[in-house]
Amino acid sequence: MKKILIINGHPDADHQHFCDAIVQKYTSAATAAGHSVETINVNKIEFPLLSSKREFDEEEPVAAVAEVQEKMRNIDHLVVVYPLWLGDMPALLKGFFEQLFRPGFAVQPAETKQRFRKLLKGKSARVFVTMGMPGFFYKWFFRAHTLKSLKRNILDFVGFNPVKSTVIGTANEGNDAELKEALREVSKLGQLAN
Repeated sequence: MKKILIINGHPDADHQHFCDAIVQKYTSAATAAGHSVETINVNKIEFPLLSSKREFDEEEPVAAVAEVQEKMRNIDHLVVVYPLWLGDMPALLKGFFEQLFRPGFAVQPAETKQRFRKLLKGKSARVFVTMGMPGFFYKWFFRAHTLKSLKRNILDFVGFNPVKSTVIGTANEGNDAELKEALREVSKLGQLAN
């Protein structure tokens, strides 16, 4: 059985969103299958935004972020859930990743010029992205460029492999049948810890 950490990246803590339904459905299915699951809601963590390379390289993360780092060291599988905002992940989630994936925790700075060590190897990841537009349009017209960036430039960069993704379109105005089908798929992935 796997240890799973879910990061809910929806920035709005005042209302329930489809991202919350995804987290709940995945958690229920994974727990029923015997996996252990813990959820981090980024909208409930207070942290400053980084504004310099020196802060990124040298300053210690705030205690709440350090706690998430400690949890992440011991997981097998990471799940990231977020809505597409202005064509990308919400700024709060991006700022959280900048705090989280620091040198010394996520990558080991290199002694030589172009070498570094990925410190989060041996862990897999699944990314769920919700959006108002149809998912096929995001993948076809926009080529899922921001999702590819998250996978390649953040998660794979620090060692997560494989990194799989699920795009759920028309989450704001989709019909109930489509959203129920999406949640059935989420449930299957939760059972498999995939």
